[in-house]
Amino acid sequence: MRIPKRTTPDRLLSVAAVGALAVGLLAGCGQDDDPAATPVDTSASVSAPQDTAEASAEQDVTEFSYTGEDGRTALELLLEADPEAEVTGEGEMAYVTGIQGRTAVEGEEFWSLSVDGEMAQVGAGALETEDGQEITWTLEEITE
Repeated sequence: MRIPKRTTPDRLLSVAAVGALAVGLLAGCGQDDDPAATPVDTSASVSAPQDTAEASAEQDVTEFSYTGEDGRTALELLLEADPEAEVTGEGEMAYVTGIQGRTAVEGEEFWSLSVDGEMAQVGAGALETEDGQEITWTLEEITE
């Protein structure tokens, strides 16, 4: 017995019939026999955090400054000014990875430290500050 070959118009008609049947079935699934029944809300929504502006502002931080104090390290003052700062290591071996909720992207960015506009020659844990110095952290891109 030989099965007849379907032609393109036959296939399109079959697809259209199956599609119409599916739409009809789906439309009927959400209905209730009781006309007084409350309709079901099938919509979806995505909600953003309530403090969207605040969260966005934290992510846009690329510079952070504070004033130095005699006998205190740049790291001590940073952690006082931003208790949530992200630091790996301790003391002279500390490495700052995040400030004001903005974490540097590993392998792409880093937080650089400068004193009165000059790049620091030591790390934050070893940098003894002086009264009135401007300590600035700047998010920098790693360039090759």
